[in-house]
Amino acid sequence: MHKPVLLHEVLEYLHPQPNENAIDATINGGGHAEPMLEAIAPRGKLLGIDRDPSILKETKERLKKFGDRAILAEGNFANIATIAEDAGVLHPSCILFDLGFSSYHLAPAKRGFSFLEDAPLDMRYNRQDSSCTAEALINHAIPEELERIFKTYGEERNAGRIAELIVRERKHRRIQTAKDLATLIANNFPRDRLHPATKVFQALRIAVNDELTHIERGIRDALLLLAPGGRLAIISYHSLEDRIVKYFFRSQKETLAILTPKPVAPSREEIAQNPRARSAKLRAAQKKVV
Repeated sequence: MHKPVLLHEVLEYLHPQPNENAIDATINGGGHAEPMLEAIAPRGKLLGIDRDPSILKETKERLKKFGDRAILAEGNFANIATIAEDAGVLHPSCILFDLGFSSYHLAPAKRGFSFLEDAPLDMRYNRQDSSCTAEALINHAIPEELERIFKTYGEERNAGRIAELIVRERKHRRIQTAKDLATLIANNFPRDRLHPATKVFQALRIAVNDELTHIERGIRDALLLLAPGGRLAIISYHSLEDRIVKYFFRSQKETLAILTPKPVAPSREEIAQNPRARSAKLRAAQKKVV
């Protein structure tokens, strides 16, 4: 079961009310969507979006008790405006983005998101979106491109050395699985607080799915969709995401009232119960009524 991060805080800042409409732009397992649907009863509708059809299948089962008030759509949240128009959910009062990838991606070892599993280096959220995989990047990208990806998207201080290591290794064998890549890096770089492959895996996931570009598009169009007085909440998990959200909110000071002058972090209790929440940051804002 997907554990929703910062659930209490999300509900506090979004403050969903009876009969309002809402959008969960990254519905994952429905952990945030379920209490939001309860709060906007009896007539409020929630549109839930996810790129991964396998996640939507399980989420649909979880939310079936809400009937046609729960509307699920497969798609990229970068296209939130078109998806919302097609679903008939216009001018919502609450929009949530939880930018972390779901625990569903880690549970079945099929796509190489986790370096703890012996799974193919795929890393696409939706295999229909693109033919580019992490394996293709690792085995074919030039050293300079690998270094750029690791440095830009992973903020990895050993980006150049790791890129050189990968290029040397692939001359002898194709690097095919998450375990192959993680073991290669772990055998050549000392373990710190984090596994030495952590930032490389983050960088590859972001590059394969073009995540940062989609965040900019998605939150920009979400603001246009949002009803006057509506609330927007965004949970990020690393500095690259948080920086985009922070500067976007600041750039919209004529339109948005920032509700979180500093990002809200999870409590120690939540981190103890759900270690994946430890890096989460929540920022929220309200659309001004002109």
